[in-house]
Amino acid sequence: MSDTATPPAAPETEARRCQNCGELLLGEHCYACGQPTKGLVRHFGSIIGDFMDSVFELDSRILRTLGPLMFRPGFLSTEYFAGRRVRYVSPVRLFVFLSLFAFFAAQLSFNFDEDDDGEAPKVQVGTEQMREDRSTGGIRRATSVAEVERLRDEALEALKEARGQTTDIPGVDFGVGVGLDVAEKSIAAEAARRIREIEQATAEGREVPVPPELPTDGSMSFNGRPWHPVDNPLHIGWIGEGGNAWLNRQAGKANENAKRIQGDPNLLKDAFLSTVPTSLFVLLPLFAAFLKLMYVFKRRLYMEHLIVALHSHAFLCAALLVVLALDALAAWTAGLPWLSRPIGWVEVAMICWMPAYLLLMQKRVYGQGWIMTLLKYWVLGTAYLFLISLGATLNLLVSLVNM
Repeated sequence: MSDTATPPAAPETEARRCQNCGELLLGEHCYACGQPTKGLVRHFGSIIGDFMDSVFELDSRILRTLGPLMFRPGFLSTEYFAGRRVRYVSPVRLFVFLSLFAFFAAQLSFNFDEDDDGEAPKVQVGTEQMREDRSTGGIRRATSVAEVERLRDEALEALKEARGQTTDIPGVDFGVGVGLDVAEKSIAAEAARRIREIEQATAEGREVPVPPELPTDGSMSFNGRPWHPVDNPLHIGWIGEGGNAWLNRQAGKANENAKRIQGDPNLLKDAFLSTVPTSLFVLLPLFAAFLKLMYVFKRRLYMEHLIVALHSHAFLCAALLVVLALDALAAWTAGLPWLSRPIGWVEVAMICWMPAYLLLMQKRVYGQGWIMTLLKYWVLGTAYLFLISLGATLNLLVSLVNM
């Protein structure tokens, strides 16, 4: 017989059972009824941690996700298609979190500063402020061709300066640029129309007609007269009486808001930027549809293209955040050229990396040759740029009505 003593048996731990149905628990959720083991009656800190994890997945996955998102084009999408999903933040949450954060940061970083006297900012040309006589209203009341051309050139120069003031504000400069393009075309068209009126009146030997003066308080005008719900309403024949009534109600809201913008242009900026994430979420399925059309012979599911769209838009939002941070750092270190200059170079490099990243991502995910990839990249870019332009214009109109 062996003298070795038999070690005492370890005490059996009581098996965990579901508090709801009594079944044996094999994990943090009951396999029978689905109830989780964790309720709300526990330390508040653990509840906050679970909230951040469930909403944003802010744990070790965020570190494994952001690096590839920024510097490995197409990696996250190919990993998702290969079934390796749990180690990374889900594409939907990644896009929602980054888009909201990016455009909230854009709102904070971009402001129309007031003048020292507290008045709203005004665009200046030389040493003079751009007043009403440099708008289309001033052109409309000009009585000579030379005066029309002078006012037109001054107004276009003022818009050029305004465009230059927003070129360093990624994400904002595009939306503002769309509005400036529309304004430039409107000024040029109004100037050409007024020149024809003056030349026709001169040829017929009659006095040049001068329309009534338009309001200068920011109110809207149509057909050369201030908008009014009764005296000068908007009217579109094919939408009917009910449609025109709705349209003029919206015009009334926009008219009042236009007056408010005269005092604080930031109202329109904030309203516009707050709607951008929602607009991007609407455009995402359309971009995925474009990808499906471009790669129809790849026989990929539509949802695969949607994953690619989510990752590409999440990257753009993350890159926008980086550019905004670099721009702020460059401004804070403006007195130290040895530091601010390299920061500016990195910012330019990041801006250049954005289109290059999207091209490399498209090449890696879909695996076609460079010629076909470049051709489809150009077609996709052109079509999507048109959609974004349309979306930005509609966003401006909606922001003007609903701010």
